Amino acid sequence: MTEISGGRGRHDDALRKTARREPSDLYRAVWRWHFYAGLLILPFLVTLALSGAIYLFKDEVDGIVHARFIRVAPSDARLPASQLIAAAEQTQPGKVVKITEPPSDDRSTEITIQPGTGGPMAVYVDQHDGRVLEVRPDRSTFAWTVRYLHSLRFFGATPRMWIEIVAGWAIILVLTGAYLWWPRAGAAGGVVTVRGTPARRVFWRDLHAVTGLAVGGFVLFLALTGLPWSSVWGAKVHSWANGTNFGYPAGLFVDVPMSAEHLDHVAKTSWTLEQAQIPMTHAPHAGMAPVGIDAAVTAFRALGLHPGFSVALPNGPTGVCSGSVYPDDIAAQRVIHLDQYSARPLVDVSFADYGPVAKAIEWGVNTHMGQTFGAANQIVLLLACAGIVLLAVSAAVMWWKRRPARALGVPPLPSDRRVFAGLFVLLGIGGVLFPLTGLSMVVMVALDLIGQRVAARARPARSA
Repeated sequence: MTEISGGRGRHDDALRKTARREPSDLYRAVWRWHFYAGLLILPFLVTLALSGAIYLFKDEVDGIVHARFIRVAPSDARLPASQLIAAAEQTQPGKVVKITEPPSDDRSTEITIQPGTGGPMAVYVDQHDGRVLEVRPDRSTFAWTVRYLHSLRFFGATPRMWIEIVAGWAIILVLTGAYLWWPRAGAAGGVVTVRGTPARRVFWRDLHAVTGLAVGGFVLFLALTGLPWSSVWGAKVHSWANGTNFGYPAGLFVDVPMSAEHLDHVAKTSWTLEQAQIPMTHAPHAGMAPVGIDAAVTAFRALGLHPGFSVALPNGPTGVCSGSVYPDDIAAQRVIHLDQYSARPLVDVSFADYGPVAKAIEWGVNTHMGQTFGAANQIVLLLACAGIVLLAVSAAVMWWKRRPARALGVPPLPSDRRVFAGLFVLLGIGGVLFPLTGLSMVVMVALDLIGQRVAARARPARSA
């Protein structure tokens, strides 16, 4: 009798161990949505990771690819801005709209000219001797091309909506992946180690899990700090974070008339000030003449603008000279608008003037671009980008090894569909926070339900 009871006990223990190894209904539901998230955005994540890895080293890459016209022989001699503009105008006719001083003596000066027809052109001039080194479309360097590819701006305004969709699904991917990774009773290996060899599926499963553990936090950070560039979420946060005083910090202006022009239209600017309106110079009195570009540049230098600043020239008799600079040191970000007749500052905005939300967003954007902590920032994010690519590759191999023949290999449905209720509540909260992601979730749920019905109808047909 004792022997029978002991045998039954061992059998019950074995059944309990087997039950622990069976995925729970919640596990299956989370796994299913983790699969959908990866299916939808992994190709985009790979593209963003590769282009982002290149853009982290934008200055270094452009300095090599475009060394012929970006690099110049250093010299203490520097020609005034008016002479550089005159040299540029002889090569490229049109209206000069901006001049960008080099950040160092071994870089050329960039002058932006708007021709009578077509888009703006960039003219690169050696500031030491006035030689025109290159004329090309504005923002057409290798780094700008990579940046537009990374932000999807290269494909127009509508595809940029994918930034919000990809960012939202990336957050879902990380959170569901963390749940799937979390060690459970009876788990053996695969938590922080990789088992087996590349010939086995468990190797790729463990590699995927361990890589996700290493880079998941970076994916969350990059997704959240990339959202300011999205078309819907970014625009909404823009209007909220910039306050009510024309996008600038509240209380900064006193009786400064504003134009309808925005800062982003005339010069590279920070995310916070992209929609900030530009002030106007008071209508000039008879006989008043503009101070000129040389006096404006001298004034900007005297006011302490960081080297490498851009000067947007006045647009008409009530326009202003706008100086702006956005170096890697975020504390040195600054925008100054000068009265074109007196060179008196009308507006002077620095990073210190931003509100706490704007500062946090700008810090995130700056770090996202690999600029906050110098080379360490670049190297860490480069490794994170490599990890994202490895995540995608391991996911693809793992799926290929487990998928059924001539089937997509969607993870099985849970036996108790009620577990989806809580999961959908959490996903719904995310959908409200990120509207475009929420809309894509609705589409994905609809496709999943359609797929289930098609599969249910196919089963009786196969049985017959």
